[in-house]
Amino acid sequence: IRTPLNAVIATMDLLLSTALDFDQRKYTEIAKHSGHTLLDLLNTVLDFSKIEAGKLDLESIEFDLVEAVEPIVDAFAHRAIEKPLEVTCFIDDQIPRRIVGDPARLGQILTNLMNNAVKFTQEGCVDVQFLLEQDSEQKPVLSVTVRDTGIGIPASRHDRLFRAFSQVDASTARTHGGTGLGLAISMQLCELMQGEIGFRSAEGEGS
Repeated sequence: IRTPLNAVIATMDLLLSTALDFDQRKYTEIAKHSGHTLLDLLNTVLDFSKIEAGKLDLESIEFDLVEAVEPIVDAFAHRAIEKPLEVTCFIDDQIPRRIVGDPARLGQILTNLMNNAVKFTQEGCVDVQFLLEQDSEQKPVLSVTVRDTGIGIPASRHDRLFRAFSQVDASTARTHGGTGLGLAISMQLCELMQGEIGFRSAEGEGS
């Protein structure tokens, strides 16, 4: 499914490089955006299916934590400027610069968390922190926190947060989009990495 979809998106790119009038360019950009949205949705569903089937393999390679994290934070900081919203990131210098793990899946979890934080925060800030929880030469344990000043989650709906295909509020899917899979996948990826994920939130006070 991905192959023809990528071909459609690539064709839109080629079309945008030609001489188009205003309406043609607008419609082509809408088609391209819709293609990317569909591709993101497809990748999310495929990841969920692989995890459920026990077929998702994690990498275990040495990588630079700062180089893995900074591009993701920078991308969301750029998006947040429109609101306006401040995005900050702190990485504890006690954390070894090079660690062993799966940088792509770490990035996927961080992307899911930051996407929700920016999506549901209209003003204020989104802060990301990487702290060293446990120091060990063999296996340092990191604590990663994404904190926002957004709408928060009512206590009566806390139990829905990590459920697959579930939104905290049915209206959020219509207003903000999303599949209800991002946090479910993040939880399963954390568990596959022998980690855990949780949250603290109150309505109107952020998460």
